[in-house]
Amino acid sequence: MTDHYYSNRPATKHDERLIQVTIRDMHFSFWTDAGVFSKSGIDYGSRLLIETMEIPVDAAVLDVGCGYGPIGIAAAKLAREGHVLMLDVNERAVSLAKRNIRQNGVTNAEAMVSDLYTSVGSETFDRILTNPPIRAGKRVVHKIFEEAVDHLRKEGELWIVIQKKQGAPSAKKKLESLFMTVEDVARSAGYHILRAKHPSKYFS
Repeated sequence: MTDHYYSNRPATKHDERLIQVTIRDMHFSFWTDAGVFSKSGIDYGSRLLIETMEIPVDAAVLDVGCGYGPIGIAAAKLAREGHVLMLDVNERAVSLAKRNIRQNGVTNAEAMVSDLYTSVGSETFDRILTNPPIRAGKRVVHKIFEEAVDHLRKEGELWIVIQKKQGAPSAKKKLESLFMTVEDVARSAGYHILRAKHPSKYFS
């Protein structure tokens, strides 16, 4: 069976490295490893999402598919009076995310292994952030959108980064069936940042 970054337990030989990055005038150090997404450095899409996302200082934030943690840890720095929960199905990624939370001196975030939203129960959030696992397939990506509706508060927002060539138009169409408002808030190098708000279940 081929290992993927969305595998639960990657068997790929370890290749740990420490990367340094500055985004939004914040400096971060991240441990990465083989068997996780974008091990060589923060990918362009995640960087664009971090640069664009609007996170209230006291927000409850959920990062779905957190990888080794750059999006969630950046969100925790922005939501300094709030809390961030980071989820990933990949045990190696979650172990790195926990390590990176400590590495960056973050005290208001935690990471856990979860197949999408299975570990959060009925908990709801002000923001859900995701750089979805495109290679896992359209069904999985759309499930992230569908289940976000049940985990967002009434005024909550879902923020997504997705490439045009990997399905941004169909992703936006799917979001429009679930949310009253869907905006294309940033575009760069073929990547789209989509913000979906006003979950339809609250306004039907």
